[in-house]
Amino acid sequence: MYDKYSGKSRRFGFVTMKTVDDANAAIEKLNGTDIGGRKIKVNVTEKPLNGVSSSLLQSDEAPFVDSPYKIYVGNLAKTVTSDSFKSFFAEKGNAVGVKVSRVPGTSKSSGFGFVSFSSEEEVEAAILAFNDAVMLEGQKIRVNKA
Repeated sequence: MYDKYSGKSRRFGFVTMKTVDDANAAIEKLNGTDIGGRKIKVNVTEKPLNGVSSSLLQSDEAPFVDSPYKIYVGNLAKTVTSDSFKSFFAEKGNAVGVKVSRVPGTSKSSGFGFVSFSSEEEVEAAILAFNDAVMLEGQKIRVNKA
């Protein structure tokens, strides 16, 4: 986490684990270890997500690789994953990053996402090939520049 005014680290962060067992294993292995000369504290957050099963949390998300060559994709099915999203767009260019917006606390798509490419030509090719013309997991998608 970073301070929004100074940009400096606030010296803490959060990690979402796929299962409770994974979280407990991370705590057991990492709590009290040194990082950069500092002893770290690893524990479960004091404010858990209420009413959300750990199996529903999104676990396939990698950090989004942003670029100036980006498209917005709308009308996504609730079942679209980051992997299926990236594979779908990879056929029209080098999809360097994908982000599927999620319903908070779940793995369900909230109906839109973003794809970063390595060039403007790939953005144009994706828009021409996919906008209002192609189905992704049963739904016709909308594609335009972000």
